[in-house]
Order: sequence, then structure tokens, then C-alpha cells
Amino acid sequence: MYKNKKIYVAPMMQYTDKHDRYFLRIISKNVILFTEMIPTNAIIYGNKKKLLEYNQKEHPIILQVGGSNPKEISECALIAKNQFNYDGININVGCPSKKVENGRFGACLMNEPEIVGKCIKEIKKITNIPISVKCRIGLGEKQNYLFLKKFISYVSKYGCNKFYIHARNAVLSKFSPKKNRTIPSLNYKFVYKIKKDFPHLEIIINGGIDNIVSIQNHLKFVDGVMIGREVYKNPFFLKEIEEKIFNNKVKTTRKEVLEKLVPYIENEIKENQASIQSITRHTFGLYTGMKGSKNWKRYLNKIKFMKGNVKDIILNGVVNINE
Repeated sequence: MYKNKKIYVAPMMQYTDKHDRYFLRIISKNVILFTEMIPTNAIIYGNKKKLLEYNQKEHPIILQVGGSNPKEISECALIAKNQFNYDGININVGCPSKKVENGRFGACLMNEPEIVGKCIKEIKKITNIPISVKCRIGLGEKQNYLFLKKFISYVSKYGCNKFYIHARNAVLSKFSPKKNRTIPSLNYKFVYKIKKDFPHLEIIINGGIDNIVSIQNHLKFVDGVMIGREVYKNPFFLKEIEEKIFNNKVKTTRKEVLEKLVPYIENEIKENQASIQSITRHTFGLYTGMKGSKNWKRYLNKIKFMKGNVKDIILNGVVNINE
């Protein structure tokens, strides 16, 4: 039933870094991963290796960029494809942050579809990397389907065939980014209607999706589902997705996931001087819903002060948790 349907883990600032993505990939082989949003000027002028390098096991992985300068975005796309072999580039047209708005990218670009179109045009001139756009259903407190339809229609004419749509408006002046994730009301029907009106486009729905029944229902109307906070809060939700959406029986236990993470942690500490906590912080929610989960979280809060080999340090934290 779900053949060719796809599940994505949303780009989340300060969360979906390379350590988190590697950890999530241990649990799920089929979901598609995103980087955090990275500004184009950071990629062009910053430490590319530090910002863009990832473990090959993370594939498929998509780089999300924030920017509005067509030349800069196309340069980033070329770097992503030729130097780091990303599976796609995604333009952020959905972030409601004031800082992002001042930089003239994110959700405010929904008011300037011609700029988004020019960015896509420039990318296509120099590389064949797959391009997608992540946007909202609109701007301001009033929902307007025609606004969304015009945006999708205009941008798709430049050759973007894939849209990730967060089914909430972005209210830029009134709400903080955090409130923009919850207060503007969800309107999934707008996203369904976009797919109906543009059947040739690939439409992925995002926003407030936190259970299998909801995923199954959305997949009746769109091509894919993107999940953010729920996956971070409860990473083992991916195991349920593997089994019930991809029909892939996953026998891995939570403890086995941690055991598979140990060599990665050891290597990152040795090769990149990473701290153990910079990686283990992403496992906070691994035991969500289980007796003893609070003990695991308390243990992780103290882990940076512990001495000994990585395997013993990690596995000592789960000795009293029965899975």
C-alpha cells in the first residue's frame, strides 16, 4: 500500500546534526534525513568540512540551505553535489525566525516567489542535483489557499517538482519560532488540495504528525510525510515506522542501538575531538515511554564527567532498564 511513499525526518536547528543523523540511521534504514538549515554564506565563506561532512551511512541525506541570493544558492548546490555528494538540496522557505527574515530567507520568501524561482533556475544551470523547497501554507494569521496555490504554481514552473509543506501559516511579526510550531492552526486539507491541483508534483506533508495512524491517513492523499519533533522526542518511533510503513521487521533493541553507536562515538572522539555528550545528548528520548526512562536521562546529564572506556560508560546507563 505504501510502495513509493516516503518518510522524512525534518531539518531541525541544533538537533539534526551529523551525530543525530547517524544515531537515527541505526534505527531506520528507509527514512530520508535532512541536515540542519545552513545559511549559504556560512557554506561559502566558512569551514565547509565542519559544516557539511557526514558519515556515508547517513545516505539518503538532503542538505537544507537558507538564503535568497541565486548565485550563492547555486554555488552551495554545486558544493553539495560535487564535493560532498548530497542526495539533494532543499531551499528553506518556511523558517519563521526574525533573524532569518532579516537575512531575507525563510518564510518571508513566500512573498517573493520570483526570487525562489531564480534560485532554482541558477541551480539547474550548473548542476543536476535534485532540488526541493520547504514552505508553509501561507503567511499571517489568515489562511488563503489561493496564496499557496500561486506560490507553488510560480515556483514549480522553474523546475522544482518537490515541495515539503508545513501545514501551518507562518506568523512572522507576532509569534516566536517556537510558537509558530504550535499556535497557527494546522490545515492539512490545503496540502491535500495542492496535491490534487498539481498531481505531477511530489508533495510531502509536515506539521504535528506524531503517530502511525496519522501517517497512514496522510499517505492516502500525498506522496510523503515529514516528521520532526516526535522523532527527536521519541527516536524509537522510527522502528514502528520501519515495521508498519515500510513493512521491514526490525529486531534491534534500544540497547543494541546504543551498542552500535559505541564505535561511532569512539571514532568521533579520536578523529574529531568530539565530546561524548555532544553525541549522547541525541539519545535522551531513546527510552521514552519505558519504565526507567528518567534514570537514563539523569545518567546522560552526568556522562561528561565519567571516566573509562566508551562502551562501559554507555551501557552502564541501561543496566537497570528492562526492555
